[in-house]
Amino acid sequence: MNRDDRLRVLFAVHRRQWRQFRYVYPVISRRARGLSIGINLNPDGACNFDCVYCQVDRKSPRPVREVDLDVLAAELRAILPEYRKLFEEPEFRDTPAEYRRLNDIAFSGDGEPTASAAFPEAVRIAAAAKSEFGSPEAKIVIITNACFLTRPKVAEALAFLDQHNGQIWAKLDAGTEAYFKRVNRPSHSLQHVLDNIAAASRTRPIIIQSLFIKLDGNPPPPEELDAYVERLRWLGDQGGRIELVQVYTIARRPAERCVSALSPMELEAIAIRVRQAGIPAEFFA
Repeated sequence: MNRDDRLRVLFAVHRRQWRQFRYVYPVISRRARGLSIGINLNPDGACNFDCVYCQVDRKSPRPVREVDLDVLAAELRAILPEYRKLFEEPEFRDTPAEYRRLNDIAFSGDGEPTASAAFPEAVRIAAAAKSEFGSPEAKIVIITNACFLTRPKVAEALAFLDQHNGQIWAKLDAGTEAYFKRVNRPSHSLQHVLDNIAAASRTRPIIIQSLFIKLDGNPPPPEELDAYVERLRWLGDQGGRIELVQVYTIARRPAERCVSALSPMELEAIAIRVRQAGIPAEFFA
């Protein structure tokens, strides 16, 4: 197996359950280019989006349970000091040298992390654990669909993270309301998402994460991509600061069979369009 094949296998391993842990799990992230320690605040699978490309099967019932913050803290204290030993585990033995670094603690998981009542306290627990046990340069990343960024408690938590190497990765997968509803199957409008992204990015630079796919074999139409780039321009016109746009596609099997990945060439073409609008962009195949 060559290096590219080994990386594809690593990127496809994204289980939210690690050994006996309830909330914390390690992954090798292509976008982080290293080890990401994930935190799942939604083990019940609750999410206000139902994206067609999501790997989470939301049709299967799960036991509803509140997040035990003491258990979360204990899991972070257990995994962070020993993160280098993860590369001795069968799942991660083939990790290339340049990926054997702790890039971040990431709030992601099986649903929208900012929707969890535990989110404000959980980010403080993560910051304390990183300060005590993790690499000082590691980030705390919030991977979010951006619907709740202006809620007072969420905004307060984000302001706290600004002082602890925090970073927002905000989802924007569409340029039109119709495509947004088809791909993300959301509980809010596209304009609501854009308003939240604009508000958050006026306070600090953020990363836009845009996942593009084929639906029934068809990539996003050109007019949809035109509208998407215009949405990015609109964010800048509103005073938003976009540090980077991540253009990527699925790396794992989604729950919906109608979804397939874009090719590297198709992703690169989208990233070029974003750069032509004066916005930094990278693509991840």
